[in-house]
Amino acid sequence: MFRKKDIFFKTLEDMSDLILETVERFASAMNGELTDVAAFSKEMKEFEHRGDQFAHLIITELNKTFITPIDREDIMELTKLLDDVLDGIEASASRFDMYQISKPDTYIRKFVDVLHRSAVEIKSAIYLLSQKKLLAIQTHCVKLNELENEGDELLRQSVKSLFQNVKDPIELIKHKEIYERLEETTDACEDVANTLQSIIMRNS
Repeated sequence: MFRKKDIFFKTLEDMSDLILETVERFASAMNGELTDVAAFSKEMKEFEHRGDQFAHLIITELNKTFITPIDREDIMELTKLLDDVLDGIEASASRFDMYQISKPDTYIRKFVDVLHRSAVEIKSAIYLLSQKKLLAIQTHCVKLNELENEGDELLRQSVKSLFQNVKDPIELIKHKEIYERLEETTDACEDVANTLQSIIMRNS
Protein backbone atom coordinates (compact mmCIF):
# COMPACT_ATOMS: atom_id res chain seq x y z
CA MET A 1 0.00 0.00 0.00
CA PHE A 2 2.82 2.42 0.85
CA ARG A 3 5.99 2.91 -1.18
CA LYS A 4 9.21 2.43 0.72
CA LYS A 5 11.09 5.67 1.31
CA ASP A 6 8.06 7.69 0.25
CA ILE A 7 8.89 11.39 0.61
CA PHE A 8 5.84 12.01 2.79
CA PHE A 9 6.55 9.27 5.30
CA LYS A 10 10.26 9.99 5.29
CA THR A 11 9.57 13.63 6.19
CA LEU A 12 7.02 12.66 8.84
CA GLU A 13 9.71 10.39 10.32
CA ASP A 14 12.10 13.34 10.27
CA MET A 15 9.54 15.42 12.14
CA SER A 16 9.05 12.71 14.78
CA ASP A 17 12.84 12.44 15.17
CA LEU A 18 12.99 16.20 15.63
CA ILE A 19 10.26 16.18 18.28
CA LEU A 20 12.21 13.64 20.32
CA GLU A 21 15.47 15.54 19.85
CA THR A 22 13.79 18.79 20.93
CA VAL A 23 12.22 17.29 24.04
CA GLU A 24 15.49 15.61 25.01
CA ARG A 25 17.27 18.97 24.78
CA PHE A 26 14.47 20.58 26.80
CA ALA A 27 14.73 17.84 29.43
CA SER A 28 18.50 18.18 29.74
CA ALA A 29 18.10 21.92 30.31
CA MET A 30 15.56 21.25 33.05
CA ASN A 31 17.95 19.00 34.99
CA GLY A 32 19.78 21.93 36.54
CA GLU A 33 19.64 25.69 36.73
CA LEU A 34 19.33 27.57 33.45
CA THR A 35 22.35 29.83 33.28
CA ASP A 36 21.22 31.58 30.08
CA VAL A 37 17.47 31.55 29.53
CA ALA A 38 17.76 33.70 26.38
CA ALA A 39 20.12 31.20 24.73
CA PHE A 40 17.86 28.31 25.75
CA SER A 41 14.81 30.03 24.26
CA LYS A 42 16.70 30.78 21.04
CA GLU A 43 17.84 27.17 20.74
CA MET A 44 14.28 25.91 21.13
CA LYS A 45 13.16 28.39 18.47
CA GLU A 46 15.72 26.92 16.08
CA PHE A 47 14.27 23.45 16.64
CA GLU A 48 10.79 24.80 15.91
CA HIS A 49 12.07 26.46 12.72
CA ARG A 50 13.45 23.13 11.51
CA GLY A 51 9.98 21.67 12.04
CA ASP A 52 8.46 24.45 9.93
CA GLN A 53 10.89 23.56 7.12
CA PHE A 54 9.77 19.91 7.19
CA ALA A 55 6.12 20.99 7.14
CA HIS A 56 6.81 23.30 4.19
CA LEU A 57 8.49 20.43 2.32
CA ILE A 58 5.42 18.22 2.76
CA ILE A 59 3.08 20.97 1.58
CA THR A 60 5.29 21.58 -1.47
CA GLU A 61 5.32 17.88 -2.33
CA LEU A 62 1.54 17.59 -1.87
CA ASN A 63 1.04 20.41 -4.33
CA LYS A 64 2.95 18.60 -7.07
CA THR A 65 2.03 14.96 -6.32
CA PHE A 66 -1.10 13.47 -7.84
CA ILE A 67 -1.09 10.10 -6.05
CA THR A 68 -0.27 10.00 -2.33
CA PRO A 69 0.24 6.88 -0.16
CA ILE A 70 -2.69 7.80 2.09
CA ASP A 71 -5.31 10.53 1.82
CA ARG A 72 -3.63 13.88 1.29
CA GLU A 73 -5.90 15.33 3.98
CA ASP A 74 -4.49 12.81 6.47
CA ILE A 75 -0.93 13.70 5.51
CA MET A 76 -1.69 17.39 5.90
CA GLU A 77 -3.42 16.92 9.25
CA LEU A 78 -0.64 14.75 10.64
CA THR A 79 1.96 17.28 9.49
CA LYS A 80 0.06 20.11 11.16
CA LEU A 81 -0.30 18.22 14.43
CA LEU A 82 3.37 17.21 14.61
CA ASP A 83 4.22 20.85 13.97
CA ASP A 84 1.81 21.84 16.76
CA VAL A 85 3.80 19.66 19.20
CA LEU A 86 7.01 21.47 18.25
CA ASP A 87 5.25 24.83 18.49
CA GLY A 88 4.02 23.91 22.00
CA ILE A 89 7.49 22.97 23.18
CA GLU A 90 8.93 26.20 21.80
CA ALA A 91 6.13 28.30 23.31
CA SER A 92 6.75 26.69 26.71
CA ALA A 93 10.50 27.28 26.46
CA SER A 94 10.03 30.92 25.44
CA ARG A 95 8.29 31.63 28.77
CA PHE A 96 11.50 30.92 30.67
CA ASP A 97 13.09 33.87 28.87
CA MET A 98 10.00 36.10 28.96
CA TYR A 99 9.54 35.61 32.71
CA GLN A 100 13.24 35.18 33.54
CA ILE A 101 12.73 31.81 35.23
CA SER A 102 16.07 30.06 35.65
CA LYS A 103 15.16 27.42 38.25
CA PRO A 104 12.77 24.77 36.90
CA ASP A 105 10.67 23.25 39.68
CA THR A 106 9.61 19.65 40.27
CA TYR A 107 6.32 20.02 38.41
CA ILE A 108 8.01 21.44 35.31
CA ARG A 109 10.39 18.49 35.29
CA LYS A 110 7.45 16.10 35.63
CA PHE A 111 5.67 17.73 32.68
CA VAL A 112 8.81 17.45 30.58
CA ASP A 113 9.10 13.77 31.53
CA VAL A 114 5.53 13.22 30.27
CA LEU A 115 6.43 15.02 27.04
CA HIS A 116 9.57 12.95 26.62
CA ARG A 117 7.64 9.71 26.97
CA SER A 118 5.03 11.06 24.56
CA ALA A 119 7.73 11.92 22.01
CA VAL A 120 9.04 8.35 22.18
CA GLU A 121 5.54 7.01 21.50
CA ILE A 122 4.99 9.43 18.61
CA LYS A 123 8.26 8.42 16.96
CA SER A 124 7.45 4.71 17.30
CA ALA A 125 3.98 5.23 15.83
CA ILE A 126 5.18 7.30 12.85
CA TYR A 127 7.84 4.74 11.98
CA LEU A 128 5.23 1.98 12.09
CA LEU A 129 3.09 4.02 9.70
CA SER A 130 5.97 4.04 7.20
CA GLN A 131 6.41 0.29 7.64
CA LYS A 132 2.72 -0.41 6.89
CA LYS A 133 2.26 -1.89 10.39
CA LEU A 134 -0.97 -0.03 10.99
CA LEU A 135 -2.55 -2.17 13.70
CA ALA A 136 0.65 -2.05 15.76
CA ILE A 137 0.26 1.74 15.95
CA GLN A 138 -2.78 1.35 18.19
CA THR A 139 -0.68 0.42 21.23
CA HIS A 140 1.21 3.70 20.97
CA CYS A 141 -2.02 5.67 20.52
CA VAL A 142 -3.41 4.17 23.73
CA LYS A 143 -0.20 5.09 25.56
CA LEU A 144 -0.37 8.67 24.25
CA ASN A 145 -3.93 8.96 25.56
CA GLU A 146 -2.75 7.72 28.96
CA LEU A 147 0.09 10.22 28.99
CA GLU A 148 -2.30 13.07 28.18
CA ASN A 149 -4.42 12.02 31.17
CA GLU A 150 -1.25 12.07 33.26
CA GLY A 151 -0.63 15.62 32.03
CA ASP A 152 -4.17 16.63 33.03
CA GLU A 153 -3.68 15.30 36.54
CA LEU A 154 -0.28 16.94 36.79
CA LEU A 155 -1.82 20.30 35.89
CA ARG A 156 -4.39 19.93 38.65
CA GLN A 157 -1.72 19.03 41.19
CA SER A 158 0.67 21.77 40.13
CA VAL A 159 -1.90 24.58 40.15
CA LYS A 160 -3.25 23.43 43.51
CA SER A 161 0.27 23.48 44.92
CA LEU A 162 0.87 26.96 43.52
CA PHE A 163 -2.15 28.44 45.26
CA GLN A 164 -1.27 26.70 48.50
CA ASN A 165 2.40 27.59 48.62
CA VAL A 166 3.23 30.62 46.47
CA LYS A 167 2.41 33.98 48.04
CA ASP A 168 3.81 36.26 45.33
CA PRO A 169 0.97 36.67 42.77
CA ILE A 170 3.40 37.51 39.95
CA GLU A 171 5.40 34.32 40.49
CA LEU A 172 2.14 32.37 40.70
CA ILE A 173 0.98 33.72 37.34
CA LYS A 174 4.34 32.97 35.70
CA HIS A 175 4.47 29.37 36.80
CA LYS A 176 0.79 28.74 36.17
CA GLU A 177 1.17 29.79 32.54
CA ILE A 178 4.20 27.54 32.04
CA TYR A 179 2.32 24.60 33.54
CA GLU A 180 -0.64 25.30 31.27
CA ARG A 181 1.55 25.61 28.17
CA LEU A 182 3.23 22.31 28.94
CA GLU A 183 -0.11 20.60 29.53
CA GLU A 184 -1.44 21.98 26.24
CA THR A 185 1.54 20.38 24.54
CA THR A 186 0.58 16.98 25.98
CA ASP A 187 -2.87 17.64 24.46
CA ALA A 188 -1.15 18.20 21.10
CA CYS A 189 0.57 14.82 21.45
CA GLU A 190 -2.80 13.16 22.03
CA ASP A 191 -4.15 14.91 18.92
CA VAL A 192 -1.45 13.11 16.92
CA ALA A 193 -2.67 9.81 18.38
CA ASN A 194 -6.30 10.58 17.50
CA THR A 195 -5.42 11.32 13.88
CA LEU A 196 -3.29 8.17 13.64
CA GLN A 197 -6.28 6.15 14.87
CA SER A 198 -8.41 7.67 12.12
CA ILE A 199 -5.76 6.75 9.54
CA ILE A 200 -5.69 3.18 10.89
CA MET A 201 -9.46 2.83 10.49
CA ARG A 202 -9.45 4.16 6.93
CA ASN A 203 -6.50 2.10 5.70
CA SER A 204 -6.77 -1.24 7.50
